[in-house]
Amino acid sequence: MKFELGLSSFAELSPIDGVGDTFTAQERINQIVEEIKLADKVGLDIYGLGEHHRDDYAVSDPVSVLSAAAAQTSHIRLSSAVTVLSSDDPVRVYQRFATLDALSNGRAEIMAGRGSFIESFPLFGYDLKDYDLLYKEKLDLLMNINENEIVNWEGTTRAAIHNLGVYPRAVQEKLPIWLATGGNPESSMRAGQLGLPITYAIIGGAPSRFRRNVAMYKAVAESNGFDTSTLPIASHSWGYVADTDEQARQEYYPSSSYVINQLGKERGWPEYSLEKFDQEIVHGAMFVGSPETVANKIIKLHEDIGINRFMLHVPLGSMPHDKVMKSIKLLGEKVKPIVDAYMKNKEEV
Repeated sequence: MKFELGLSSFAELSPIDGVGDTFTAQERINQIVEEIKLADKVGLDIYGLGEHHRDDYAVSDPVSVLSAAAAQTSHIRLSSAVTVLSSDDPVRVYQRFATLDALSNGRAEIMAGRGSFIESFPLFGYDLKDYDLLYKEKLDLLMNINENEIVNWEGTTRAAIHNLGVYPRAVQEKLPIWLATGGNPESSMRAGQLGLPITYAIIGGAPSRFRRNVAMYKAVAESNGFDTSTLPIASHSWGYVADTDEQARQEYYPSSSYVINQLGKERGWPEYSLEKFDQEIVHGAMFVGSPETVANKIIKLHEDIGINRFMLHVPLGSMPHDKVMKSIKLLGEKVKPIVDAYMKNKEEV
């Protein structure tokens, strides 16, 4: 499989560089479209956009934003990152992404997750005690719709469907459905059992620790009769590319530390510090630095755990948009050629 390199974003609306004004949702949504257009222009392969339902994030419906970008791009694949499937309706999920697939001429993907943010559950009338059951049943229905034009399905979390068609159908024979996980072993097992590609959110600690998750995923997939050589494995991590390591470090820390500390207050994480930031850059899951530094770290991750898609999450928090655009440009024009050359040489050996 070709190694793919791209971007992910949650469209945060935090103070710029942790201290400045805040973009409006309108500003940030339009910036996202510009980022996708640039990513397409510089040859990146994938853009994933997150779904959130709170005032510090701009995007609650990734498909609408991705559709705006679809008409202005030519090759980049367009994905959610993630679709909170547990609190959505699989029929509407499929219909929205099939529409995106039409607008993009077959470039839509779904990244389905249970959701590490839970605001959508009470908003749409779901009980968190059904967290796991909702995901299991709705994933089953989504896969059924993806496989069959005429759907028959019964479950306990929504009304049954008896011999009804779901339209429009996707341009692709099937929409790519990826499972997204932060490392829960159960998620690796579920993806393996279903033969679905998987995306790991690697946002802290040594990335090599996910080697066990990948091994579990492959073992379960093989035991269920799937050819693991055809199953893509992706990861996404926080990061930023600048001309030099020190410039990247200085420009990325203010916004990222602000967001991590805000989330830490909600989730009981220890206070984030410059020392912790530097540790993550050197030994952990922060992909921050010059094009050469970031490229080499991506290559190492590929060798350590076997990914064949990497998505850089930039920005984390809110940064001046010209810096974000410069980082995307460097990722496509400087990082990607290094990674591509390494993968080509590896194939030829």
